Amino acid sequence: MHDSPKPSALHRIRRALLGAPIPTSRAHHERLSPFLGLPVFSSDSLSSVAYATEAILGVLVLGGAVFLTQQIWIAVAIVLLIVIIAFSYQQTIHAYPSGGGSYIVASENLGETAGLFAGAALLIDYVLTVSVSIAAGVLAITALYPFLLKHLVMLSLFFICVVAFANLRGVRESGAIFAFPTYGFVFSIIVMIGFGAYRAATVPSHGQILDPTPWLGKESNHAFMFLILRSFAAGCTALTGIEAVSNGVQAFKAPESANAAKVLRWMAFLLSVLFLGISLLAMKIPHLSLLPNDDRHYTTVAYQVAVYAFGGPHSWMVYVVQLFTALILILAANTAFADFPRLTSLIARDGYLPRYLSRLGDKLVFHNGIIVLAAASGALVVIFKGQLDLLLPLYAIGVFTAFTLSQIGMVVHWLKSREIGWQKSIAINFVGSILCGIVLLIIAYTKFMDGAWVVLVLLPIIYGLFKMIKARYKSMEQQLTLTDEPLPVASGHIVLLLVPRVNRGIMSALEYAKRLKGECQAVHVTLNDKSLPELQRSWASVGGDIELVVLPSPFRSLIEPMVDYVDKIKSSHPGIVITVIVAEAVSTKWYQKLLAESVALQLKTALASRRNVVVANVRYFLN
Repeated sequence: MHDSPKPSALHRIRRALLGAPIPTSRAHHERLSPFLGLPVFSSDSLSSVAYATEAILGVLVLGGAVFLTQQIWIAVAIVLLIVIIAFSYQQTIHAYPSGGGSYIVASENLGETAGLFAGAALLIDYVLTVSVSIAAGVLAITALYPFLLKHLVMLSLFFICVVAFANLRGVRESGAIFAFPTYGFVFSIIVMIGFGAYRAATVPSHGQILDPTPWLGKESNHAFMFLILRSFAAGCTALTGIEAVSNGVQAFKAPESANAAKVLRWMAFLLSVLFLGISLLAMKIPHLSLLPNDDRHYTTVAYQVAVYAFGGPHSWMVYVVQLFTALILILAANTAFADFPRLTSLIARDGYLPRYLSRLGDKLVFHNGIIVLAAASGALVVIFKGQLDLLLPLYAIGVFTAFTLSQIGMVVHWLKSREIGWQKSIAINFVGSILCGIVLLIIAYTKFMDGAWVVLVLLPIIYGLFKMIKARYKSMEQQLTLTDEPLPVASGHIVLLLVPRVNRGIMSALEYAKRLKGECQAVHVTLNDKSLPELQRSWASVGGDIELVVLPSPFRSLIEPMVDYVDKIKSSHPGIVITVIVAEAVSTKWYQKLLAESVALQLKTALASRRNVVVANVRYFLN
């Protein structure tokens, strides 16, 4: 009995890093409880409290101290929006228990175009989620260690790889990895808010003193309203990620809808409390810094709130809060890594993206989607040099496009289904659609020149790409469909055996070539004229009646003379099938494979566009 071949070195490394494969029969065991589902699907939303207040204040500061008093009212408006949208998506979870993301809801109720635009908007948002979350997390680290500022890009790319790697290991493992940072962040922020509220109530406040900042507008109602709306649009980054739960209902244990809805309610409650708490405390800080200094070093608002709440920058709790803030911001990218692959698998299943994106890997995750997301977000970090202030203006417009289409789709769904209690449900989704549409217009209007135009341009481009891929798959399907029309019959068959030298491997390939029907030729490409006579003598003694064709190679190329010879045969014998056979040595050690030329692969690549040409490699094994 022959021993089974040992796994390759690459296979062993992959298993060591990612763990053993998970059989399909255990898929239901890999589902998440609400306790683990919260960190997997809510880390994006919850982490936004670390920069949403700062985003609001960063706009209002342009108007001076009088504008900053509006911050809390903007925060209250955003919290009301969080509650309404959470209630709206709770309706979606129960209506679409198999997963009701914007793509599914819009496609089923509003048609193909709306669904594809919703899908494109979400794909953009997920890529931005990873880039923004990682950049914000690195920024939180540099608040404690400013010397790391010059390594923003490398640190961001490193953390993207870490989160991608965690997701490649499997769903439950990623949930366990992210549970500690998420719950640690929530607990530390609640403690910070409690200490801050106590200090605000017991320590006299002498009023907020701002760093001097210019007033860039004119004192008019129009300028006032524009600045308020722009700050509101900036703060709406707090809502990104709310849809994630509805998109991943099937990732939860049974009852799926009930558990998903529970996580959505927990997320909305925690998000509202943390966001309002930080917003209130930010207004109590006596010296609030909102702009970077000359070397682009930020002192984040979250860090300043922690310093205020715990009585100074050297309190150990400041370091705890900052550590958990950095961790959750970095790991918040996990929400996108959980949902982006699922979304691409749905779109690919419908034929609008490459089909390999719909394939579950051996760890029961859509590994190709995870890799694509990591590459896209990494490219964005490199392009924008890892700077959060350059990435944030692109954020939120994609997600609110998807929100709006999803909520309108749900209104149509209730009108068509008229299930029990549909009047209440349609009212909730109708209000949600109106509010999301208004917010989308506000974001597009106020952020257009800051970078939102990039997203608005990308949406139709991605939509066009979807349509092109679909058209290509339809064309392939039509061409491959079985019909009564007779298939073309080859006029003959010729076998070309590549003979670089005469050895036992070549003789094995010769035996295979003889078993094929049709004319057989041995072909030698001359790279060294001195060795040709000896090769011809060897072939004459072992080749039998198989002709040896010698092809000169004036430019010392092995591939080009073979391609030219194949083309010559095809031109003189139209309709003939040509099989090119290459003998290939197989080594058992990975480092021995570095010595191989991979001629078969080179020939397959060179002849890939030729019709009726087959390249086969006959392998012989070396000890």
